Amino acid sequence: MDTNFKKRIGFLSFGHYGTGRGSQTASARDSLHQAIDLAVAAEEIGVDGAFFRVHHFARQQASPFPLMAAIAARTSRIEIGTGVIDMRYENPLYMAEQAAATDLISDGRLQLGVSRGSPEPALNGAADFGYYPDDGETAADMARRHTAAFRHAISGAGVAQPGEHAYMGGERLLRIEPQSPGLAQRIWWGAGSRATAVWAAQQGMNLMSSTLLTEDTGVPFDQLQAEQIQLFRDEWAKAGHGFTPRVSVSRSVIPVVDDTDRMYFGLRSQTDSRDQVGMIDGLLSRFGKSYMGDPGVLAQELAADAAVQAADTLMLTVPNQLGVDYNVKMLENITKYIAPAIGWTPAGA
Repeated sequence: MDTNFKKRIGFLSFGHYGTGRGSQTASARDSLHQAIDLAVAAEEIGVDGAFFRVHHFARQQASPFPLMAAIAARTSRIEIGTGVIDMRYENPLYMAEQAAATDLISDGRLQLGVSRGSPEPALNGAADFGYYPDDGETAADMARRHTAAFRHAISGAGVAQPGEHAYMGGERLLRIEPQSPGLAQRIWWGAGSRATAVWAAQQGMNLMSSTLLTEDTGVPFDQLQAEQIQLFRDEWAKAGHGFTPRVSVSRSVIPVVDDTDRMYFGLRSQTDSRDQVGMIDGLLSRFGKSYMGDPGVLAQELAADAAVQAADTLMLTVPNQLGVDYNVKMLENITKYIAPAIGWTPAGA
């Protein structure tokens, strides 16, 4: 195990809501309020991060900054972030203002994951938001262009010509306000392949890798992801960015300890315990397995997961529609019986 960094764990919520059977999040209001409550409770039990998936045109979280600002105002320690914002949809300068304001409210706890994003329900949602690729660009190129403009703005660089009503200050170009020092080093790129991880390292962004890679070499998912992480770190060392990068991976970890767990996940623990290979966006992709079952067994399996060991942060996807109480119980069981096996210790320990 690499002991050069503190192992962190956080939860990752997809923020689903709807009136399906057993749902505790019938409305968007339910999902938002419960996300805040879960983050507060997670901080109390020592979890290090609260992260939220962003999807448009779906019954999920779509505008993360008000949510993260509300969590920041109710907490004092836990990291708050996204996993990930689809940059095809974003106005880079407006996003820079929102991100800096949220980071200031949190006293520097924002960890912002951005990327090209995943398939959305809309046929061409970014265009519906008013964003189109330039001539010769792909949608992925546009996402990277938006990301570059956003990062330029949060760095404090000038981005607008001053007009007659500009404040005095001698700046040739006006910068986005507010600015939040340090935020520029807390931007993560959601990389779905080894090549994009190398690109992220070249750009100076932290690495966020999930349970899906849009490539398959025939080796188990954790080994392929560990290779991705090593390529990222090797490229980072060449680039000399001047700070140590963070790396996160995501896993579905469900300890089955009582009848409620068995009712929800007992059968799935038998069917989802292996990698899956399939097509997404026309690419042969490998999906990582879920970890469901006895906590002692899960602790051993996660301790042997090559990518979990290589990363400094493990994001735990949570079934948010089962409600705050269930998810707090699940996180408590993970922190007590599973997380110590991967080298995690509670915040402050």
